[in-house]
Amino acid sequence: MAVNNIQDPRRATRRFFIFVAVLFPLLVLLGFARTYYLRAFLDGPPVPTLLVHLHGLVMTAWIVLFATQVWLISSRRIRLHQKLGIAGVFLGIVIIVVGLLTAVASAARGGGVPGIPPLAFLAVPFFDIVVFAILLAGAVYYRRQPANHKRLILLTILNFLPPAVARIPIVSLQSLGPIWFFGFPDILAVIFVIVDTWRHKKLNKVFLAGTLLMIVSHPLRLMLSGTEAWLRFATWITS
Repeated sequence: MAVNNIQDPRRATRRFFIFVAVLFPLLVLLGFARTYYLRAFLDGPPVPTLLVHLHGLVMTAWIVLFATQVWLISSRRIRLHQKLGIAGVFLGIVIIVVGLLTAVASAARGGGVPGIPPLAFLAVPFFDIVVFAILLAGAVYYRRQPANHKRLILLTILNFLPPAVARIPIVSLQSLGPIWFFGFPDILAVIFVIVDTWRHKKLNKVFLAGTLLMIVSHPLRLMLSGTEAWLRFATWITS
């Protein structure tokens, strides 16, 4: 009976991560189908630059890597999971570099969301990368503590969900703006923490800290984006 009690939370955790590994790629595909993945079939706009295309490729690779790692863990291929994790660190570094370059280049050429000044909007993708870098660093630090490591990796996926859900072609959702594309991942993260705590009868403090970092960063970047200090910084890095 005691063994079953120990195994049940682990089994539930594996099922949960498998669910996420299926759900998140579907949301990303739905959001970016017209503008990237299926644009040739859906009369989507051309990819602006090779840098944007590279950004799309490395982000896709991160999602595929997450799903692959979940599968390796669920099939108990731990050694291969660890070896692939080393490659994941290098991929994460590439994501940080390419993501920052793409965001800055987009702002420099006047890209972004219609009605929002490009330099102000730059705060959104810029802090996506900053939060990702912190979560990734934490995941590497806790690589020998699976409970913390995998939850931080999960948050790296949640952190990159807003650009995808913002593009889901449902007008009623898109009209909500940040309430939708920030609120949806934030609510998911809170639910994940609550369910995780309930199943394990213990709060994972690292998971909570990472979740709070992501959630708090959303309104903060919006407030920061219109300040003189940010606009000066954005002007400097795009010049």
